[in-house]
Amino acid sequence: MIRVMAVGVFDLLHAGHLHYMEQAKSLGDYLVVVVAHDDTVRKRKHDPITGQDLRRRMVEGLKPVDEAVIGNSPDIPIFDILPKVNPDIIALGYDQEHAEERIRSSLEERGLGHIKVVRVEGLSDDLDGTRKIIARILERSSFHNSKDKEVN
Repeated sequence: MIRVMAVGVFDLLHAGHLHYMEQAKSLGDYLVVVVAHDDTVRKRKHDPITGQDLRRRMVEGLKPVDEAVIGNSPDIPIFDILPKVNPDIIALGYDQEHAEERIRSSLEERGLGHIKVVRVEGLSDDLDGTRKIIARILERSSFHNSKDKEVN
């Protein structure tokens, strides 16, 4: 059995996330998704809109996902999750800022060079990312607010 690991925040779950999970699952037989710990999200991105437990439940509810786990807090090295997940492949999303070569060399240094690192392709939809969706909502909200002011 080929175990695939995917990682992400998955705040405001959307079609781009589903596509990522489908692409990751196509690489193997069993997909484990590591959902970022709330403290990691705060440290690296922003305050999460939904908590880690809800995000994990939402991700685990997606058809391609066999199992979802919450990642380590930021004070624990990122590679410490690997013995728990035991992946054969790490699937990176098309827009994740991880450097594939750096991950590969870190795996080699830890004696885990047998784990493949694969970047999956993105969705060709214009709303395939959380930031794009938020921008569209704000854009439409601004448009509607300006229209309301014109009427008054």
